[in-house]
Amino acid sequence: MTKINRTIFRKYDIRGTATGDDAQLTPAVALLVGKALGTYLPRAFGTERVFVGMDNRLTSPALHDALIEGLLSTGMNVTDIGQVITPTVYFAAASFPGKAAGVQITGSHLTTRYNGIKMAYGALALFDQQILDLLEIIEADTFFIGEGQLNTNFDMKNQHMAHIQRMVTLAKPMKVVLDAGNGLVGSIFPQVLRNLGCEVVELFCESDGTYPNHLPNPEDPEMTKDLEAKVIETSADIGLAFDGDSDRCGFIDEHGHHIAADRLLAILARDLLVRMPGASIVFDVKSSQALPDIIREAGGVPVMWKTGHSLMKQKMAEIGSPLGGEVSGHLFTGENYYGFDDAPLIALRALEIFSKSDKTVSEIFDELPKLYATPEIILPAPDNLKFAIIDSITAALDKDYEVFTLDGARVQFKSGWGVVRASNTQPAVTLRFEAYTAPEIVAYMKLFKAELDKYPEVDTTILQGHIAAFSAM
Repeated sequence: MTKINRTIFRKYDIRGTATGDDAQLTPAVALLVGKALGTYLPRAFGTERVFVGMDNRLTSPALHDALIEGLLSTGMNVTDIGQVITPTVYFAAASFPGKAAGVQITGSHLTTRYNGIKMAYGALALFDQQILDLLEIIEADTFFIGEGQLNTNFDMKNQHMAHIQRMVTLAKPMKVVLDAGNGLVGSIFPQVLRNLGCEVVELFCESDGTYPNHLPNPEDPEMTKDLEAKVIETSADIGLAFDGDSDRCGFIDEHGHHIAADRLLAILARDLLVRMPGASIVFDVKSSQALPDIIREAGGVPVMWKTGHSLMKQKMAEIGSPLGGEVSGHLFTGENYYGFDDAPLIALRALEIFSKSDKTVSEIFDELPKLYATPEIILPAPDNLKFAIIDSITAALDKDYEVFTLDGARVQFKSGWGVVRASNTQPAVTLRFEAYTAPEIVAYMKLFKAELDKYPEVDTTILQGHIAAFSAM
């Protein structure tokens, strides 16, 4: 029996090391996951076909082939769509006329030692207990047995791109710098932009699963420095940076400044609510307090929800929301679409809005309320301490302040807020702060740091750096 490391079965996906003698996610493990999916999906959802794709990591082909072998052995029919971005897998499953699922082999933005498996049924993602159910099937060795049929559709990526291209019209040409981070989006998306009239400057668009220039993570400021410089150098209107599997996109304005995802969501929401007044817009607990105000002013209903792309999609489907997003950069559109995180489509929607304005991109965002805010701050913390830390901060602050515990602890202060939550994808706690003045945001960060410093296992150096930076303003 293949040894399974239970820790790779995480809240939103399966992920672990895929190289080295101690590799956690091996072809043998992928085979078992395929068997478990082929057993679970038809039983839970009546699934009749699974679309399987992979990113361009060097470990992906072997995992991809083994997973397909496992699916077929249960009698599940499989369509192999080859090397594709994750939204293409979601698109294939969501647009299938019958009951379909999608599985993507991808390590997303993680270092090349890692890989993972993302799973969806229809337009929704498997998460939490559903993923643990797969582990239970594996450990019980209770797999369906059959002979599934395998076919291929390596044109699915083109079908997906053609579909989203038809959804958008630009009012004027835009000059775009596209940083693909050597992920697969670089081989397909530049042409879509050109077809819509954009002038495209390509940066690291050659497919290379070793990611030699930088890890494709648009929310890490270190990973967008080349893009920022290229936008300024070429006098571009906008810069786009995709993560490794293209379910997230970062935006850089014409001055080389990063645009926070919740601010982009505000612009998307204002635009959508003109066509769909009264619609509910879903956002996560780390989002700016300006966002719900903007949604209300535009005639929408703001809905705060738990962080996590799977949880957000589930909530949007539950309440019929056409738009949602979270600070990590996962944005979801359900307007004439399927409601999943399709970063190329989000980029096109944003470009469409920008193209209709006489203002520059930075001027469009300058119209939004400007608060002092940190980016998402990630502090490594052992898994067995994450929730104790949150409880400690809650207990220390709920005597004097209102604390929302929907997802972690979001503390509402007089002129701002701070949030701490347990990461569902790594041994860490994540924090974010916002206030109307720099001294206020410093004070809020210090309150949290005082509690965090009680845990020697938590290195608060990064948080102290933000305190110092705002103190100097």
